[in-house]
Amino acid sequence: MSSISPSIHDPQGQEKQQQAAGVGILLQIMMLVLSFVLGHVLRRHKFYYLPEASASLLIGLIVGGLANISNTETSIRTWFNFHDEFFFLFLLPPIIFQSGFSLQPKPFFSNFGAIVTFSVLGTFVASMVTGLLVYLGGLMFLMYRLPLVECLMFGSLISATDPVTVLSIFQELGSDVNLYALVFGESVLNDAMAISLYRTMSLVRSHSSGQNFVMVIVRFLETFVGSMSAGVGVGFTSALLFKYAGLDVDNLQNLECCLFVLFPYFSYMLAEGLSLSGIVSILFTGIVMKHYTYSNLSANSQRFVSAFFHLISSLAETFVFIYMGFDIAMEKHSWSHVGFIFFSILFIVIARAANVFGCGYLINLARPAHRKIPMTHQKALWYSGLRGAMAFALALQSVHDLPEGHGQTIFTATTAIVVLTVLLIGGSTGTMLEALEVVGDSRDTSLGDGFEVVNNRYMTSYDDEDTPSGSGFRTKLRELHKSAASFTELDRNYLTPFFTSNNGDYDDEGDTEQHHEERIPFARRGNLNNRG
Repeated sequence: MSSISPSIHDPQGQEKQQQAAGVGILLQIMMLVLSFVLGHVLRRHKFYYLPEASASLLIGLIVGGLANISNTETSIRTWFNFHDEFFFLFLLPPIIFQSGFSLQPKPFFSNFGAIVTFSVLGTFVASMVTGLLVYLGGLMFLMYRLPLVECLMFGSLISATDPVTVLSIFQELGSDVNLYALVFGESVLNDAMAISLYRTMSLVRSHSSGQNFVMVIVRFLETFVGSMSAGVGVGFTSALLFKYAGLDVDNLQNLECCLFVLFPYFSYMLAEGLSLSGIVSILFTGIVMKHYTYSNLSANSQRFVSAFFHLISSLAETFVFIYMGFDIAMEKHSWSHVGFIFFSILFIVIARAANVFGCGYLINLARPAHRKIPMTHQKALWYSGLRGAMAFALALQSVHDLPEGHGQTIFTATTAIVVLTVLLIGGSTGTMLEALEVVGDSRDTSLGDGFEVVNNRYMTSYDDEDTPSGSGFRTKLRELHKSAASFTELDRNYLTPFFTSNNGDYDDEGDTEQHHEERIPFARRGNLNNRG
């Protein structure tokens, strides 16, 4: 990513740079417009073999390829003058915040135990399995050999999933509400876990001497828990401010919206200033602000902030996929290590299976028979593990974090994996989900409807007769799930009345006209909010 330093003493040079910047912005806007229009046409004609994310990526590939053919690579590269900071400061924050902000509390918290198991334990398992398999593959001369810590860094960054294609198909065709909650919730918390693991492994690598396993765990907890605490603290602070400041009046709506928009970036910069993870912090700020702060806004402000964050996250996510396609066509990649890419894909599939089916087995041990996650839902969750913006951004960071050649190899492999999963797996997702009968009219409604009813029950209580008496391990898992139900009661009876003016009315939280509209497909097809 080359950088152009402006020359004060060369007015002509400055004029050319301004012209190049203008042409670059114009080209980027044209690609965004084309991507949105093409996505709308594809969605209108129900053509699921080319999802919107795939279409955006293809547009970037085509533009980059044409630039190479027409020998304008240098000019195009000047127009697309990107830096890593551009991704981490302007593109990723709105995407991650919208992920947390668009969560519906009822299905999310009713499946909270399962979501945390998949996203925390499962992501850790997937990262370790991928990293160890890549390391063993290097030892056996199957692929390019990397040190163990760098393999674990690669395993961490490539475990970040982005099932935007699967979620869009769920919304178009309809799916069980709990399956949607599992896929969406796992992808949201998975990003936080992946970036925390990556940063931990990066710290271990830079301070390799004197580091033991205990210190690695401490570093990880320091990053993850510290970032989460910063985000939750900012979210609670914003909730109290909007509850008691009296801003929900007509002549203060601009101030109300401005303050609400500033809090997420305040959370991000606070965490970065404390050497924590801004991405993790802004994610939890989004969850808390949606759950508590949002209901303290006036109705008009609620509509504005929902539309605003949805708009900028859609623009950012679409632009990321366009740039990924553009980058793979324009940048110099280490294509000599094709074996590294091939075996990495194979190892990722194995690690994803260990994640989903292993955690699914543990979750089903703790659940009564009528609440177990069906195997078809587990297969859908396994298939929805596409790689996207977070994996790409962390791989871009690894180019600077790792030695010459190693970081470039990881970046090339990650870019190729993202492109292949988005184009191939993303294009076949509709067919796969219909074959599993988890979307549309063909889905097994007996499982879905029963599962949803049980979850509504689960939010209030557990039946004692469902507790098995045999296994102590199962009993401990059941107690863990009961603690999640206890958190729901704590939230309803104490947190919601304290931070909002809803007096603990769980179902009415932030339910304005927009939420009423969102409930219509939710009740009819079991959908949740749209994600970017």
